[in-house]
Amino acid sequence: MSDSAEPRFGRILLKLSGEALMGELEYGTDGAEVERIARQVAAVRERGVEVAIVVGAGNIYRGLAGAAKGMDRATGDYMGMLATVLNALTLQDALEGQGQYTRVMSAIDVKEVAEPYIRRRAMRHLEKNRVVIFAAGTGNPFFTTDTAAALRALEIHAEAILMAKNGVEGVYDSDPATNPDASFIPTITHREAIERGLKVMDSTALSLCMDNDLPIYVFNMADERNIDRIVCGEKVGTLVSNRPAA
Repeated sequence: MSDSAEPRFGRILLKLSGEALMGELEYGTDGAEVERIARQVAAVRERGVEVAIVVGAGNIYRGLAGAAKGMDRATGDYMGMLATVLNALTLQDALEGQGQYTRVMSAIDVKEVAEPYIRRRAMRHLEKNRVVIFAAGTGNPFFTTDTAAALRALEIHAEAILMAKNGVEGVYDSDPATNPDASFIPTITHREAIERGLKVMDSTALSLCMDNDLPIYVFNMADERNIDRIVCGEKVGTLVSNRPAA
C-alpha cells in the first residue's frame, strides 16, 4: 500500500462485477474472494476516502442469458436485479467483518433487508463514513449495472468510477482472452471507446460519463494494491476520460 501518499479522491464509486465474487468457482460466491475485496475497500476507507459500490450479478444470473433462451427480457432483468441484492448483502457482511459501517440501498423495494435508494440519504451515509452498496441496478429493465454505476456516481458527486476487471490489466484494442496479440491501451477518451466498440462499459454508461466529464479507471482486481494505488494517484490500468492521450 502507498502509505505515505495522500488520497487524490475524496469520494469514489467502485463497480464490481458479479464474477469478481466467484474466485475460481464456476458460479456462486467464493467467501475468501469476497473477504479479499472487503479488505481492499476497508484499507481505502481508513484513508478517509468515501466509498460507494455498485455490484453486478453475473455470478448468479444474467438477464440477457435468460432472454436469449426465450424469457421475456424485462422479466430476466428483474431477476438479475434481485440477484444483485444477494451479492450486496454478501458484500455488506464481509465489510462489516472488517469493521466498516455499511448500508445497502436498493432501487427496488426489499425493505426487510435493504433501505430504499434515496439520493440525499445515500450522500449522508457517505458523509458519516459508511460504505454504501447500491443494489438492484437502476430499478429498471433494459439498463445494466454499468449504467447504474455511472448514474449513481453522478448523483452522489463521486470524483471517479473505479471499474474492476478480472484477469486483465485494463482496456485492450481487442479481447485478450481470444487474441494473444491484443494491445493494452493506457489512456483513451470516452468518445473513442464508444466509437471503437471497446468493452469498457456499455455505451449508455460511457455516454453518461462522457457528457458529465466523469473519469473511469479500469484495473485488474487481482492485485490487492490497485484500488489504493489509484486512489493515491498512481498510474494503474487504463484511464478513460475526456482528455486525449498526451
